[in-house]
Amino acid sequence: MSKSFSDIGINQLLQKGLADLKIATPTDIQKKIIPLLLNQKEDLVALAKTGTGKTVAFGLPLLQLIDIEETHVQVVILAPTRELGQQIHANLLTYGAYISEISVLAVYGGIPIKSQIESLKTKTHIIVATPGRLIDLIGRSAINIKNIKYLVLDEADEIVSAFKDDLDRIIEVIPKNRRTLLFTATLSGAIKQLIQNYMSKDVLQIETDMTMMGHQGIDHYYMVVEPIEKLNVLMHFLSAKEGERGIIFCKTKAAVNKLGKNLSINKFSSGSIHGSLTQGIRDRIMDQFRKGYIDILIATDLAARGIDVKEITYVVNYHLPDTYEAYVHRSGRSARAGVKGFSLTIVQEEEVKEIADFEKELGIKFNEFKKGDAQSIEENNGLLWAKKIFKTKSNRSVSAEFKQQVRTIFHHLTKEELIEKVLANYLANTGVTISKKSTLKKD
Repeated sequence: MSKSFSDIGINQLLQKGLADLKIATPTDIQKKIIPLLLNQKEDLVALAKTGTGKTVAFGLPLLQLIDIEETHVQVVILAPTRELGQQIHANLLTYGAYISEISVLAVYGGIPIKSQIESLKTKTHIIVATPGRLIDLIGRSAINIKNIKYLVLDEADEIVSAFKDDLDRIIEVIPKNRRTLLFTATLSGAIKQLIQNYMSKDVLQIETDMTMMGHQGIDHYYMVVEPIEKLNVLMHFLSAKEGERGIIFCKTKAAVNKLGKNLSINKFSSGSIHGSLTQGIRDRIMDQFRKGYIDILIATDLAARGIDVKEITYVVNYHLPDTYEAYVHRSGRSARAGVKGFSLTIVQEEEVKEIADFEKELGIKFNEFKKGDAQSIEENNGLLWAKKIFKTKSNRSVSAEFKQQVRTIFHHLTKEELIEKVLANYLANTGVTISKKSTLKKD
């Protein structure tokens, strides 16, 4: 018999908030962690993949443990990105919708700090923050976290990787007797060092849903390409996935911009995000992706944190990630909420040997994904060219006289004959030869 949230100690008001989200049964991580947070006092390390319900696991008990009579900040939740911070904040507001006395505030960069400083002048129980903005607020004496009871590090491996100095400064100003809750998808050397330096000796460690290091339900593939064909092979793959939604990861912001431009030119339904974009642009693109207005998101590792879209069917690593932890987080964007996931890594011949290192370190198996043959890739390029023509807007500055002259030239051609001649012209200009038997197939 499966347990309910009532069985593991969650009160009725919080259960009403969950009911609004149609959440009725705890996940594995929630069943293990919620009773520990409610009934014990030790620090906690939870090793869990993304998409398993971590926010519910720490959010519900923290909301329940808040002393509403106290007006100071009692909980600080650190997230590595604005997007993840926004997501956590929104979720906490929904969970606690029927407990109006609890105040939750999100503070992060990318927007003016003055409005956040004004908000902090009112009673605030829980702060959800990115490390950099929290340091800024502390430096301005705009926030007091010297009496907090709980520190939560969500996606701690990324926080340690990107914000180690900021984290050290934050820990210096919070009470030593606070309770630290650390959530991570990987137990890297840096995480182990963090646990040793800043958490109690009696720390509780929970592993959940971590068979194959957090890759349950994901099929892992690699595809070998030549540098010159990389973009064309990717576009062939994306054409076969038309109508599905996925994320493409690039190593740098410049690579995101370049790939985004190429996909846009070829009329793919895509958008790009990285850390140098303004918050407004990132929010707009993410909103378009979540609502299904665009099918493909191109992103750097850090910018993609906090993306929780259940309909993502595939992830493409356009560049092999630098760390094993990054691969865990990338591939974990698919296989959300129990849905099967697909992760494809595109590599060059000299990088194939690194796939074995990822297999050994993460305990997973990569299968080779055969790229499209030259014929089908060229056909796909031709179809993309045709789509560009179809989606090209009419040029209304062209004179009526010139249009009539062109019509006169094409006057005696049928629609089929015109298509044949335009296609022949395309093939002649590109030097491509396409046989009568098409090989372009969808996966």
